[in-house]
Amino acid sequence: MRRLFLVMAVGLLMACAQRPPVDDRLYQDLGQQPGITRIVEAMLLNVARDPRIVQHFRQVDPVRLRDKLVEKLCVEAGGPCTYSGDSMAEAHKGQRITPSEFNALVEDLIAAMESQGVPVPVQNRLLARLAAQRGEVIGR
Repeated sequence: MRRLFLVMAVGLLMACAQRPPVDDRLYQDLGQQPGITRIVEAMLLNVARDPRIVQHFRQVDPVRLRDKLVEKLCVEAGGPCTYSGDSMAEAHKGQRITPSEFNALVEDLIAAMESQGVPVPVQNRLLARLAAQRGEVIGR
């Protein structure tokens, strides 16, 4: 019995050792959870003043939206978070987001990162990770 336990323990340790370490450099560079929260809050203030897209946010609970966006950006940046919201396709279903509206949100995010002093290379790394979800948002 003891031998079985040792074999299982060694197997678990080997499995853990074979997993690649999580790359959390982007999460660190964004200022971890507090920095990401500041970015999201600044972005949402920009969106609230943006006549190109504000209509998509009028019926949304702003606190829930902030919390889910913080989770999403944290996960995308390699942070120790879990995203508990809907998929991007489900969250944008029926909104018929246009490419120009999507770009407006990206501009609001960039302005938020600039206001928080996030260096352009770090901004670009986050935007590259988020760009993969463009197809899940536009035209849904």
